[in-house]
Amino acid sequence: MKKKKKVNAAILIIGNEILSGRTQDKNIAFISNWLNLNCGISVSEVRIIPDVEKIIIKNIRSLSKKFNYVFTTGGIGPTHDDITAQSIAKAFKVKYGYHKEAYEILETYYGKANFNDGRKKMAKMPIVSKLIYNPSSAAPGFITKNVLSLPGVPSILNSMIENCKRYLIKGSKVHSKTVNLFTVESNISKQLNNIQKKYKKHVDIGSYPFFRLGKIGVSVVSRSTSKGKLLNVYKDLMKEIKKKKIKILNI
Repeated sequence: MKKKKKVNAAILIIGNEILSGRTQDKNIAFISNWLNLNCGISVSEVRIIPDVEKIIIKNIRSLSKKFNYVFTTGGIGPTHDDITAQSIAKAFKVKYGYHKEAYEILETYYGKANFNDGRKKMAKMPIVSKLIYNPSSAAPGFITKNVLSLPGVPSILNSMIENCKRYLIKGSKVHSKTVNLFTVESNISKQLNNIQKKYKKHVDIGSYPFFRLGKIGVSVVSRSTSKGKLLNVYKDLMKEIKKKKIKILNI
C-alpha cells in the first residue's frame, strides 16, 4: 500500500465497566503507540461510551466519517450486553448474522459438543466484515468499512493488533522531542506561542507541568512528521531558554 502523508484514527472504548470505574482502561495508550510506531497513524480523538445501542450507532457513524480509521474495543464477547457487532451492522445498514469463517474457526476451537449459544454469538457480526484473527482465544475481531473492532481484554487485544496491519494504509510517523525545564509555564508561554506560530503548519508544541525533586517544572513536547522541522523548533527553543537562563533537567 502507498503511504499517505497524514492518516488519522479515533478510538471508541465501549463498556459500562470502564465508565463505572470498575475496570481501568489500558487499551488507549497501547493502540495509540502501536499505530504511530508501526503504521504512522495518529490517534486524534478518543471516546468512552456505554453499552447502549443508540449511542454506539451514533458514535460509529460520526467517527467513521470524520477519521480514516476507527478502533473499537469491547462488546464483542458472548454475553447479553455485548452488542457492539450488531450495533455496527445497524450503523452501516448491513446484514448482521453468523460470519461463515468466524463460525468455522470457533467451532473448530471449541469442538461441536462444547460450541454453545454464547460461543456461537461471537461468530455473529456484520456479514460483510473481514476478520482480524485472534491467536489467543480464537474469537476474531472484525473490520467493517473503516471500523476495526477488537476485544476489551488488553492481553487478547495486544496479541491481535498485528493482524490489523494488513487493512491499514500507512502514514508518516510522528516524531517527538521533549525538553524538561525547571520553570513555570507562565515564564515561557509567550516564547512557546511565538515558536508555535512560526511552525504551526508542521509542528505541534505542548507544555506539561510536573513536580520533581522538590521543584516545579515544565516538559515541552514537540511533535512532527518532519525531523528537520523538529530540529529547528528545538534550536529556537534552546535560544529562548538560554536568554531566560532556565535550567534544563536531564532525565
